[in-house]
Amino acid sequence: MLTCAPGVVAAVDSLLDEQSVTVRSSNMAEFTGDRNEVTSPYGNNLHHQENVTHGQFAFTTNEAGNYLACFWVDGHNQGGGDISINLDWKTGIAAKDWESVARKEKIEGVELELRKLEGAVDAIHENLLYLKSREAEMRTISEKTNSRVAWLSIMSLGVCIMVSAVQLWHLKRFFQKKKLI
Repeated sequence: MLTCAPGVVAAVDSLLDEQSVTVRSSNMAEFTGDRNEVTSPYGNNLHHQENVTHGQFAFTTNEAGNYLACFWVDGHNQGGGDISINLDWKTGIAAKDWESVARKEKIEGVELELRKLEGAVDAIHENLLYLKSREAEMRTISEKTNSRVAWLSIMSLGVCIMVSAVQLWHLKRFFQKKKLI
Protein backbone atom coordinates (compact mmCIF):
# COMPACT_ATOMS: atom_id res chain seq x y z
CA MET A 1 0.00 0.00 0.00
CA LEU A 2 1.36 3.37 -1.06
CA THR A 3 0.17 6.80 -0.10
CA CYS A 4 0.54 9.69 -2.49
CA ALA A 5 -0.22 13.35 -1.91
CA PRO A 6 -1.67 15.34 -4.82
CA GLY A 7 1.11 16.78 -6.97
CA VAL A 8 3.70 14.30 -5.62
CA VAL A 9 5.14 11.24 -7.39
CA ALA A 10 5.00 7.85 -5.66
CA ALA A 11 7.40 5.27 -7.10
CA VAL A 12 8.07 1.57 -6.54
CA ASP A 13 10.91 -0.39 -8.10
CA SER A 14 11.52 -4.08 -8.51
CA LEU A 15 14.68 -5.92 -9.54
CA LEU A 16 13.71 -8.32 -12.33
CA ASP A 17 15.61 -10.90 -14.36
CA GLU A 18 15.62 -11.02 -18.14
CA GLN A 19 12.62 -12.82 -19.71
CA SER A 20 10.65 -12.68 -16.46
CA VAL A 21 6.84 -12.58 -16.70
CA THR A 22 5.47 -9.73 -14.59
CA VAL A 23 1.93 -8.70 -13.65
CA ARG A 24 1.25 -5.35 -12.00
CA SER A 25 -2.21 -4.43 -10.79
CA SER A 26 -3.21 -1.31 -8.91
CA ASN A 27 -6.34 -0.04 -7.22
CA MET A 28 -6.58 3.56 -6.07
CA ALA A 29 -8.97 5.51 -3.86
CA GLU A 30 -11.53 7.89 -5.37
CA PHE A 31 -9.89 10.86 -7.01
CA THR A 32 -9.49 12.53 -10.38
CA GLY A 33 -6.49 13.16 -12.60
CA ASP A 34 -4.15 10.23 -11.98
CA ARG A 35 -1.32 8.96 -14.20
CA ASN A 36 0.81 5.85 -13.83
CA GLU A 37 3.60 4.32 -15.86
CA VAL A 38 6.17 1.53 -15.83
CA THR A 39 9.69 2.09 -17.17
CA SER A 40 12.53 -0.33 -17.87
CA PRO A 41 16.09 -0.02 -16.51
CA TYR A 42 17.16 1.70 -19.74
CA GLY A 43 14.33 4.26 -19.60
CA ASN A 44 11.96 2.61 -22.08
CA ASN A 45 8.33 3.40 -21.28
CA LEU A 46 6.53 0.03 -21.06
CA HIS A 47 3.14 1.23 -19.86
CA HIS A 48 1.35 4.55 -19.47
CA GLN A 49 -2.22 5.18 -18.24
CA GLU A 50 -4.11 8.34 -17.39
CA ASN A 51 -7.35 9.00 -15.49
CA VAL A 52 -7.88 5.47 -14.16
CA THR A 53 -8.71 4.28 -10.68
CA HIS A 54 -7.67 0.64 -11.18
CA GLY A 55 -5.92 -1.45 -13.78
CA GLN A 56 -3.79 -4.44 -14.57
CA PHE A 57 -0.74 -4.62 -16.79
CA ALA A 58 1.38 -7.66 -17.76
CA PHE A 59 4.69 -7.74 -19.61
CA THR A 60 7.74 -9.92 -20.18
CA THR A 61 11.03 -8.24 -19.36
CA ASN A 62 13.58 -7.80 -22.15
CA GLU A 63 16.48 -6.76 -19.95
CA ALA A 64 17.48 -7.46 -16.37
CA GLY A 65 17.47 -4.60 -13.87
CA ASN A 66 15.28 -2.28 -11.79
CA TYR A 67 11.83 -1.67 -13.27
CA LEU A 68 10.11 1.42 -11.94
CA ALA A 69 6.37 2.01 -11.46
CA CYS A 70 5.46 5.67 -10.89
CA PHE A 71 2.12 7.17 -9.82
CA TRP A 72 1.19 10.85 -10.14
CA VAL A 73 -1.91 12.44 -8.72
CA ASP A 74 -2.68 15.73 -10.47
CA GLY A 75 -6.20 16.17 -9.15
CA HIS A 76 -7.61 16.27 -5.64
CA ASN A 77 -8.92 13.49 -3.48
CA GLN A 78 -12.64 13.91 -2.78
CA GLY A 79 -12.08 13.08 0.87
CA GLY A 80 -9.04 15.37 1.07
CA GLY A 81 -5.53 14.43 2.14
CA ASP A 82 -3.33 11.67 0.76
CA ILE A 83 -4.49 9.03 -1.68
CA SER A 84 -3.89 5.36 -0.97
CA ILE A 85 -2.73 3.08 -3.77
CA ASN A 86 -2.98 -0.69 -3.43
CA LEU A 87 -0.25 -2.17 -5.61
CA ASP A 88 0.19 -5.86 -6.38
CA TRP A 89 3.40 -6.60 -8.30
CA LYS A 90 3.91 -10.30 -9.12
CA THR A 91 6.87 -11.74 -10.98
CA GLY A 92 7.91 -15.15 -12.22
CA ILE A 93 5.91 -18.13 -11.03
CA ALA A 94 3.66 -15.96 -8.82
CA ALA A 95 2.44 -14.11 -11.95
CA LYS A 96 1.14 -17.28 -13.61
CA ASP A 97 -2.64 -17.61 -13.82
CA TRP A 98 -3.16 -21.04 -12.28
CA GLU A 99 -6.94 -20.97 -12.65
CA SER A 100 -6.71 -20.77 -16.44
CA VAL A 101 -4.08 -23.55 -16.44
CA ALA A 102 -6.42 -25.75 -14.38
CA ARG A 103 -9.36 -25.08 -16.72
CA LYS A 104 -7.29 -25.60 -19.86
CA GLU A 105 -5.73 -28.87 -18.76
CA LYS A 106 -8.78 -30.01 -16.75
CA ILE A 107 -6.85 -30.61 -13.54
CA GLU A 108 -7.82 -29.83 -9.96
CA GLY A 109 -6.92 -30.43 -6.34
CA VAL A 110 -3.68 -32.19 -5.61
CA GLU A 111 -2.56 -32.28 -9.23
CA LEU A 112 -2.91 -28.50 -9.50
CA GLU A 113 -0.92 -28.04 -6.30
CA LEU A 114 1.76 -30.38 -7.66
CA ARG A 115 1.92 -28.28 -10.84
CA LYS A 116 2.33 -25.15 -8.71
CA LEU A 117 5.11 -26.81 -6.73
CA GLU A 118 6.78 -28.00 -9.94
CA GLY A 119 6.68 -24.44 -11.25
CA ALA A 120 8.17 -23.18 -7.99
CA VAL A 121 10.94 -25.79 -8.15
CA ASP A 122 11.71 -24.83 -11.76
CA ALA A 123 11.85 -21.15 -10.79
CA ILE A 124 14.19 -21.91 -7.88
CA HIS A 125 16.38 -24.06 -10.15
CA GLU A 126 16.61 -21.28 -12.76
CA ASN A 127 17.42 -18.79 -10.02
CA LEU A 128 20.20 -21.03 -8.70
CA LEU A 129 21.65 -21.41 -12.21
CA TYR A 130 21.53 -17.63 -12.63
CA LEU A 131 23.26 -17.12 -9.26
CA LYS A 132 25.87 -19.72 -10.19
CA SER A 133 26.67 -17.94 -13.46
CA ARG A 134 26.83 -14.56 -11.68
CA GLU A 135 29.13 -16.05 -9.02
CA ALA A 136 31.45 -17.42 -11.73
CA GLU A 137 31.47 -14.02 -13.44
CA MET A 138 32.22 -12.25 -10.14
CA ARG A 139 34.97 -14.77 -9.36
CA THR A 140 36.60 -14.10 -12.74
CA ILE A 141 36.45 -10.35 -12.16
CA SER A 142 37.87 -10.79 -8.66
CA GLU A 143 40.75 -12.94 -9.93
CA LYS A 144 41.57 -10.39 -12.67
CA THR A 145 41.51 -7.57 -10.11
CA ASN A 146 43.72 -9.58 -7.76
CA SER A 147 46.32 -10.24 -10.47
CA ARG A 148 46.30 -6.56 -11.50
CA VAL A 149 46.85 -5.47 -7.89
CA ALA A 150 49.69 -8.01 -7.56
CA TRP A 151 51.39 -6.65 -10.71
CA LEU A 152 50.89 -3.08 -9.52
CA SER A 153 52.51 -4.00 -6.18
CA ILE A 154 55.47 -5.62 -7.92
CA MET A 155 55.91 -2.62 -10.22
CA SER A 156 55.67 -0.12 -7.35
CA LEU A 157 58.21 -2.17 -5.38
CA GLY A 158 60.51 -2.15 -8.44
CA VAL A 159 60.11 1.63 -8.79
CA CYS A 160 60.90 2.12 -5.09
CA ILE A 161 64.05 -0.03 -5.39
CA MET A 162 65.15 1.86 -8.51
CA VAL A 163 64.57 5.25 -6.85
CA SER A 164 66.54 4.18 -3.76
CA ALA A 165 69.41 2.93 -5.97
CA VAL A 166 69.46 6.25 -7.85
CA GLN A 167 69.40 8.14 -4.54
CA LEU A 168 72.31 6.05 -3.20
CA TRP A 169 74.29 6.61 -6.41
CA HIS A 170 73.58 10.36 -6.31
CA LEU A 171 74.51 10.71 -2.62
CA LYS A 172 77.68 8.65 -3.08
CA ARG A 173 78.70 10.84 -6.02
CA PHE A 174 77.84 14.01 -4.07
CA PHE A 175 79.94 13.01 -1.08
CA GLN A 176 82.84 11.91 -3.31
CA LYS A 177 82.83 15.33 -5.00
CA LYS A 178 82.89 17.00 -1.60
CA LYS A 179 85.67 14.61 -0.63
CA LEU A 180 83.83 13.44 2.44
CA ILE A 181 84.12 9.80 1.47
